Amino acid sequence: MTETALRLGARVGPLPGWQLATLVDAWDESPSARTLVLEVPTWPGHLAGQHLDVRLTAEDGYRAERSYSIGAGAGAGIATVVEGSGSSRAGYHPAPRSSAPPASPATPARDDPDPALSTDVPRVEITVQRVPGGEVSGYLTDPVEGFRVGYPVEVRGPVGGWFVWDPDDTDPMVAGRPVLLVAGGSGVVPLMAMVRARRAARSRVPFRLVYSVRTPDDRLYVDELTRPRAGDQGLDITVVHTRAAPLDARRGPGRLTPAELAAHGWPADLEPVCYVCGPTPFVEVVARMLLLQGHAPERIRTERFGPAGD
Repeated sequence: MTETALRLGARVGPLPGWQLATLVDAWDESPSARTLVLEVPTWPGHLAGQHLDVRLTAEDGYRAERSYSIGAGAGAGIATVVEGSGSSRAGYHPAPRSSAPPASPATPARDDPDPALSTDVPRVEITVQRVPGGEVSGYLTDPVEGFRVGYPVEVRGPVGGWFVWDPDDTDPMVAGRPVLLVAGGSGVVPLMAMVRARRAARSRVPFRLVYSVRTPDDRLYVDELTRPRAGDQGLDITVVHTRAAPLDARRGPGRLTPAELAAHGWPADLEPVCYVCGPTPFVEVVARMLLLQGHAPERIRTERFGPAGD
């Protein structure tokens, strides 16, 4: 971790327009991704697909700000917790959760010795993918020298109104329409929020998720996406590995093809709502595939991130 990353997160209070959040729980989703549960006392609620801004400020005034998709389903700020979650959450190989560490001189202490036990404060869940050399992602995904349970961080949100799915949406463009989710890498996070929102609402809208990921170790939410939960009837999931595939995979490693997208997605004549999220090149390629397969442009919603984001 860089020296800059180590000195981030030392603020004592939020600036105007920002709220002070506290990390109350965290676990590994993969060798390079970590899910963070933040308590945000004045969180107004969010819709599946929205994101929030995170800002870290060092004692010397240096600031760094990044945006992260919210992984929890929609609600009034209370995170939709994965079934069976807790200190032994399924995911990569989560380390045992400890109580809040002693506060450093740059970190305000909490009155509650175990903040993870507080459930009456709104919570928001995000999953952060570590980027090599990334000062913010490096800090947020490091539970030893970086962001630890009990530590504060500034957040702002929710942000976004187009790339969302609401089970109660009355817009004829969305209401009752089949949903196609196409994820590239960590772009699965906001789409997972939609899956969880569907489950929580016991919606019968048919969902199909096509998840493109480099290797099996890079997959997020492995247990949740391989073991159906109550309410997941009507959810079909296809995983495509681009660099290394497991021995029991139905196909070898390789990029998602138009034929695979057509086979595992929805026919255009059903007028599904399509959500595509991932790195910019991936999103552009998939969006072009959907257009060539006859999907209307207004039914294709995209969210992308570039190589500079960490």
